Amino acid sequence: MKPLIEFRNVSKEYARGDRTFYALKDANLTIYEGEMVVILGPSGAGKSTLLNLLGGMDFASSGEILFDDQNLTTFNDNQLTEYRARNVGVVFQFYNLIPTLTAYENVALMRDIEKDTLDPKKALESVGLGDHLHQFPSQLSGGEQQRTSIARALAKNPKLLLCDEPTGALDTETGREVLDLLQKMSKEKKRTVVMVTHNSVFADIADRVIKVKNGGIKEVIVNEKPISANEVSW
Repeated sequence: MKPLIEFRNVSKEYARGDRTFYALKDANLTIYEGEMVVILGPSGAGKSTLLNLLGGMDFASSGEILFDDQNLTTFNDNQLTEYRARNVGVVFQFYNLIPTLTAYENVALMRDIEKDTLDPKKALESVGLGDHLHQFPSQLSGGEQQRTSIARALAKNPKLLLCDEPTGALDTETGREVLDLLQKMSKEKKRTVVMVTHNSVFADIADRVIKVKNGGIKEVIVNEKPISANEVSW
């Protein structure tokens, strides 16, 4: 497998008066193309900081972040904006759909960000919502709204799909369906999927688990035989 992302001694620090606070310190990791990765840790551990750095939504204080052999830590604001537009799709916990737009129109918004996008109808069909194109978010279930959010992220054809607690607002059965979809995106579509969660049960479906605690990467576990998302219960 080819490395897609490498962190080399990456730190993110903030000044608090005379003191320095590390949200992430001396992080080293490698994520490969087509992997499903779970970033696991309690609140305040550094998961969101790691996700923001992966997505080019924040700058590292030191170290190097390589994406497809490009050094993101040398990028300026405009270059990071282009990186996010071309390479990164993001799925949030609370969907972030525009309530006055249909599912089709919410996905079609990606055309304003990146010209080379999937047809919104095809993107929605890929997540099982081909019959819901013209429904508004209020007419969709929670799981359908999250799948619309995933379709919107996939419409950009991103190399990297970042998911921030994507099942946090869903019941167990619906959450399992979303996890199954994300796992299939990794296995069948060869997308690199990185999911942030505090739920340790989800670690079993990942190819690679990154455990974060107190601003540091404490352990990286490789699952030789990840289980199917359909087998997960919590």
